[in-house]
This record gives sequence, structure tokens and C-alpha cells, in this order.
Amino acid sequence: MMNGKGLPDVDLPDLPHARQLKAGFPWLNFVPELESTYRETVLEEHLPHIRVNLCLLVITIAALSAMRATANGMELNPIPVVLRLLVMIPLVLVCFAATFARRRHRIYVPISMITAVAAGLCAVAVQVIADSGGASIVVPRLEIYAIFVYFMLGSMFYHSLALNLLMALAYIAAGSLLQVPGREFAFNILSIAATNVFCASVAYMHEKTSRLRFLEAALLHEMVARDGLTGIQNRRMFDQHIHRVWNQAVRDTQRVAVLLVDIDCFKDYNDRYGHQAGDECLRAVAVSLSQCARRPMDFVARYGGEEFAVILYEATREYVAEVLTRIQRSIAELNIPHEASRVASRLTVSIGAAFVLPGANRTHDGLIQLADEALYGAKEQGRNRVVVLEAEYHTLRTGRFERRGAQRSA
Repeated sequence: MMNGKGLPDVDLPDLPHARQLKAGFPWLNFVPELESTYRETVLEEHLPHIRVNLCLLVITIAALSAMRATANGMELNPIPVVLRLLVMIPLVLVCFAATFARRRHRIYVPISMITAVAAGLCAVAVQVIADSGGASIVVPRLEIYAIFVYFMLGSMFYHSLALNLLMALAYIAAGSLLQVPGREFAFNILSIAATNVFCASVAYMHEKTSRLRFLEAALLHEMVARDGLTGIQNRRMFDQHIHRVWNQAVRDTQRVAVLLVDIDCFKDYNDRYGHQAGDECLRAVAVSLSQCARRPMDFVARYGGEEFAVILYEATREYVAEVLTRIQRSIAELNIPHEASRVASRLTVSIGAAFVLPGANRTHDGLIQLADEALYGAKEQGRNRVVVLEAEYHTLRTGRFERRGAQRSA
């Protein structure tokens, strides 16, 4: 079996984006967690173009109305002018404003759908009025509508298809009710159908390609972000995440905790059991840590060598203590023999934890340093234990490592 780029599936890691690539998406739909991310990403990428397109649509509607009025002096039927200027243009402007809203990822799609339905019905009414009056239209308005909805509104394929099918049925119903001349009516229906077939096929392939590129880009990012041995996040992603979390915590006045977890006597473990066993040991510890920090904003990474890092956002003392207890219990449950250890006959870890309320005049470097000092304290006290530092943060001088005598064990 091959994926979308012709690479064997066995080369793909067991990640959500890779699993979706293997499963395929012939119906242009991902699993729920990927689908929502895809739609938000695509909307954000297309927003500048959508705004330009909406502005062009307003200008086009206004220009066509002005040209129509200039050509005829005054339209015999005022309904098209009212629909264009008092319904269609305001609706498009509301849709345009929605692209700037803070919650645009939630509101733009429903607003654009409502706008498209209302504007489409107006276009149907104008088209039917023109057909009934015997006016000659080189390009039926619903063809222009179809092109705009498929390619310029930023809609998903099935949304665009549903909108255009609805407008086609509305035109057929209205035309039949008002007894539009048969030849003109039939020609317009065929023209609208042909336009939709062409646009739908192009839009389908475009969205399929877009989804494939999204999965491949996300998969590449995941592979770059993960540690090759353990499969969890790597040091580079830790640095990026702690920077984002720190700034967010400063804005939201939330506490942050960093836990540094070090496998006790790991060099002795490698010497005793071999490096392959050491690699398996690292993988097992990584999985255990990932299962101990389970909240959405919790983050686990391999910090370097046999050392791991855990970031807890919006951390309370109770939650930090709970995670520390989980880690100690999960490592004990691994029950990995370590006869070369100077601490115990089974694998153990030392943990240094720093728990602080970030300040705008400080950086995350101090938080990491405090966790490092706590880890140093845990090792100094005999390993296989936890040291938590909190109040020491206020007197910490970033960049100057200190041995602290009054450390609190947990």
C-alpha cells in the first residue's frame, strides 16, 4: 500500500496525520480532531484572498446595478435594484466583517453560508425576473454565483455543492412557477448544470490536493518535532513551548511548573545491560511520563540524554503534587531491573520541580534554572526522590546556579 506521495506506508510513523494518510479521504473528510484543525488552518490561510474577493463582489454588484440603470435610464422593475443594493451588498459586507472577528473560526462559516443562501435566492429572483421579461443576459447570474461560491468564498467542497444545488432547484421551481419561456429556461438550466459539473470537479480535486498537502506538512512538522528514539517531543519543541506558555501565563496570570526527570544511574544501566536495553528503557520511561501528564496544555519532552522535561500550565500545588505522585508510581510499575544502581534494585528517577507565577520582568530561563537546581538537590539528597522549589524563585539570579541547603522534598 502506498500513501499520497508514493511512499510505502511502513515508512510512516504511528501519528494521527500518518494514520489519516494511510486510511485516505475519498469523501474529503478527516477524523474529527484533524478535520477541525484543517478547516481552521485553511480559513486562516485564505482570509486575505476571501476579503479581497468579497470586496470585489460588492464592487461588481454595485457596478452592474449602475450600468443597468445607465443603459435603461430606469429599470422597469425596481425589485432587482432593491435586492442588489439593499439585500445582497449588506449581506456581503456582514460576511466581510465576520472575517475580522476574534472568533472568526467559529462564526465565519455559518455567516458565509447564510449570506450565500440569501444572496443566491436574490440572484435566482433577479434571473427569473429578467427571463420572464425577455431580457437578454449573456452570462446567467447563477453561473457567476456558482464560480464565486466554489472558488472565492472559502467554502468546503460539500458546502459549495449543496449551495449550488439548492440555487439550481430554486431557479427551476421559480422559473416553472412564473412560466419562463421554454427555450430560454432550458438553455439556462443546461448552462447552470454544465457550470456546476465543471466547477465541482475542479473544486473537488483542489480540496483533495489541499488536504493531502495539509497532512504531509503536519506530518513533517510532527516528525521534526519528535525525538527519534523515544517518539515524544524533542528539546527544540520544549524550547518553543516553554516560550509560548510563559508569555501566555504572564498575560493570563497563571502559574507554570517545570519538572525535570532524570533516570538514576543510567550510565551504569547501559554498562550493565547494553545500549539496546538502555534505549528500550528510555522509551518505556517516555511513555510513562506521557501518560502521567494528560491535560491539553501539559507537555512532555526528552530534554537530553536520560533527562526528560514536563511543563504544566495553569498548575496548582495539588496538581503538581498529583503529577509527581503519578510519575513515581508509573516508574515503579515499570519494574525494570537495575542491579547496577547505587539506589535500588529497580529503575528509579530523581525529579526536580519548579513552580512559579511568571512575572513580566522575568523570563522562562529562571524557571528552568530553578527546576535544574531542584533536580540537583534531589540527586544530592540520595536520588530516587522529588525536590520542589517555589519561594526560591523570588531571590533567583538567572544564569547563576546555586546549591540550596533548604530544599523541600515531596
